[in-house]
Amino acid sequence: MSTKPPACAASVPLTAPAASNRYDYSQLTDDSQASTALAEEVALAIAYNGINQAVMLVSPTDLEDFIVGFSLGSGIIASPDEIYDLKLNSRDSAISAEVEIASRAFWNLKNQRRQLAGTSGCGLCGVEALEQALPELSVLPGAPLPPAHWLDGLRQRIDAFQPLGQHCGAVHAALFMNNQGELLLGREDIGRHNALDKLIGALLRQHISLDGGLAIVTSRCSLELIQKVLRAGIQTLVSLSSPTGLALQWARRHNLNLIHLPKHSAPRVFSPVLENPS
Repeated sequence: MSTKPPACAASVPLTAPAASNRYDYSQLTDDSQASTALAEEVALAIAYNGINQAVMLVSPTDLEDFIVGFSLGSGIIASPDEIYDLKLNSRDSAISAEVEIASRAFWNLKNQRRQLAGTSGCGLCGVEALEQALPELSVLPGAPLPPAHWLDGLRQRIDAFQPLGQHCGAVHAALFMNNQGELLLGREDIGRHNALDKLIGALLRQHISLDGGLAIVTSRCSLELIQKVLRAGIQTLVSLSSPTGLALQWARRHNLNLIHLPKHSAPRVFSPVLENPS
């Protein structure tokens, strides 16, 4: 696996399937024919050291970034250095990823799998599964809030980092702004978690400093997104949609700056709790 791929501000397909294709449709009212671009999705199967771990539907772009970000955000690895090799193989609408990880990371992964063995098909079940859904994560050291002017016109400025979204829609985006208020790079995916995983993976693989920077997500801000930025060490998260109550509780508990940017009003700082001036 390349440790530092070429810098890329927007999503670039890394595998055979196209990110979007055109499809014919007819109008319900008059049966006229037309065509439109639609976002594509593929099944991505990830195996660590030969053991199948997960199958997810993702957009076929920036898959190496996604796998690195997913591995870190899911707690499988503690740093990108624990990934020794990564191979992608494409076949029709399916892609397999063979990931070689360090022995310590693989031991932890196998231990998690043993804890979850025997759970029913309802999803997260049992004490061990709940502990994985609500893990103990480190509290961030804290960082100043970004200047308000960094967020001026942000909704319009991020369009340049959403080529797939502008072309066919139906995708989420995650972006990174550096400590100078500059939008540095963005990643897109049909899944909001996937977009953030891709962004984190790109930051790690390109060795971009996170100090003073912030992540921006275009989707609803749920607990899983909070956990991913905490594990990555990003200290400020801006969401274009409202956070959930649990996400807000975790942000405050872990010293994460959490800002909601409504469409028609000023940015709302949910975390930290700001004291009223006396």
